[in-house]
Amino acid sequence: MRKLFLLLGLSLALMVQAQTQKTINVIGDSYVANHKAPKEEAWHYKMAKAMGMKYNNYGKNGACVAFDRTRDGRHNFGPAIYTKAPMMDPAADYVLIIAGHNDAGKVNNNADSLRMFRDSLTVFINNVRVQCPKARIGYVTPWYVDRPGFAEVCCVIREVCEENGIPVLMNYSPECPIKVRDGEFRKKYFQGPNDMAHLNKYGHDLFLPIGMEWFNTYMKATDGVTIFGQEDIQTAPHTLH
Repeated sequence: MRKLFLLLGLSLALMVQAQTQKTINVIGDSYVANHKAPKEEAWHYKMAKAMGMKYNNYGKNGACVAFDRTRDGRHNFGPAIYTKAPMMDPAADYVLIIAGHNDAGKVNNNADSLRMFRDSLTVFINNVRVQCPKARIGYVTPWYVDRPGFAEVCCVIREVCEENGIPVLMNYSPECPIKVRDGEFRKKYFQGPNDMAHLNKYGHDLFLPIGMEWFNTYMKATDGVTIFGQEDIQTAPHTLH
């Protein structure tokens, strides 16, 4: 009888946990897929596990928010992310978008491509809200990469998310602790010395408390706030044509 009560108690506890456990969908590019390293090393995976959340990873190496890359040279990086909302768990409590690095490379100095990115991001946010109607949405930008297109893409991310009441973790800032422009830093914290996108496990551990602080502060509270400050973003270091 005692064993029966213990089993019943355990079953009840598991049922309560299943009912109260939050679910997070993380969608994006190789910042989400974690490139050549296990997804379990990524800061967002570790954050979800530390918070007791169910974690769904919808990352694809090479993916863009706006641009289809199914036939991109000899690679197949898949369709544009804005089309992928229907693949996500509709019962999610949170959706974290981490993307834009590859879009920045496609945008480069082209104004039409930047407009396409803006329109696609707006469509994607609307699609996410349809697919995951109860989810709180947040956005994590690319790093402070010194290449054409990055400042412009990150500005658009900020603007579109502000328009939609979505909090942004703005990593495109000289104040970002991930010093992507520092070669010695990359040797220690990225997956390769010339890699400007993918953290290694030490880099993920370094960023984890920052991501968790932002998530706890802004994903669960006020809208449209950035942790590093929007005034730090350089809006137009490159001319668009």
